[in-house]
Amino acid sequence: MLRVEPEAFGKNRVKGRGVVRNHQGFPMMGAFSHLVPGLRTKKARPMFTGIIETLGSLDRLTPSGGDVRLHVNAPGMDLSDTRLGDSIAVNGVCLTVTDLTDTGFAADVSRESLNVTTLGGLGPGDRVNLERALALGDRLGGHMVSGHVDGVGEVVAMEADARSTRVRFRAPAALARYIAAKGSITIDGTSLTVNRVDGAEFEVNIIPHTWSLTRFSVYAAGMPVNLEVDLIARYLERLMLGERAAEPGGAGELSEAWLAAQGFPNHSGSRD
Repeated sequence: MLRVEPEAFGKNRVKGRGVVRNHQGFPMMGAFSHLVPGLRTKKARPMFTGIIETLGSLDRLTPSGGDVRLHVNAPGMDLSDTRLGDSIAVNGVCLTVTDLTDTGFAADVSRESLNVTTLGGLGPGDRVNLERALALGDRLGGHMVSGHVDGVGEVVAMEADARSTRVRFRAPAALARYIAAKGSITIDGTSLTVNRVDGAEFEVNIIPHTWSLTRFSVYAAGMPVNLEVDLIARYLERLMLGERAAEPGGAGELSEAWLAAQGFPNHSGSRD
C-alpha cells in the first residue's frame, strides 16, 4: 500500500505534494513515484499534450561539435520553474534545456534530429511552437504526444472555410497508414483532428484561436512541417503482429498480403 505524506526536507521533498511511501514508511522515488501528480524524477519520460503554450522565435543556431545549439526567445513562456535538463517541445521536437537566459532558453540538437526534422532549416526570427513537458495531474487537452517526430510532411494547399482555415498536407508514404479520418495527428507540435484522408494527403481545420497562437499563420504551400502520428496507431500495429514483431528486418511488419491472410478485407471490400 502506498501513501503520500508531507516532507519538510530531504531529496524526496516535493513542493506542495509530499512524498510517496510504502507500507513500511520508506520513501519511494522509483517505479511507483509516477502515480503521484506533479512528482518529478529523472527517470520520468517527458510527454506533451499538443496544446501550444506560446509562440517563440529562433534567436540563432550555433554550431557545436558537429551538432548545433538552438537559442530560443520565449517571452510568453513562464520559465520560472524550469530547470536545466527539463524538456521543451520546439515545433514538436522534444529538446532538453541546456541553458536559461533572461529571454528564453537554449537546447542542443543532435545531427539525427537535424536530419529527420525541420529544425535545421530554421533561421533567425522564425516563429516556433513551444510547449513544456506535461506534468502528471495536468489537464490533457490534446492527445498524448512524445515529441519524437516520425517524419517531415509538407503543406499542399490552404483555403478559407467559414471562420476557419482548411489546410491540406502530404505525409511521407510510410506514415500514411497511421493517419485516419477523425484520428489525431501532431503537426509542428500542435494536436489536431484529421478531417479527411486521401492517400498520403490529409486535411485539418484550423480555428481562429489556434491560428493566432501557433505558427500556422506563416504556412504556405510547399513548406515542410514536422509530423508525429498517434502513438496508439503504432502500438496497435505491433500488437497485431504478435510473435512476428520479434522477427528481424522487414519481416515483422504489416503488409497487405499478411492482412489478407488474416481475413481482413482488401481495398475493394471483398475477402480473398
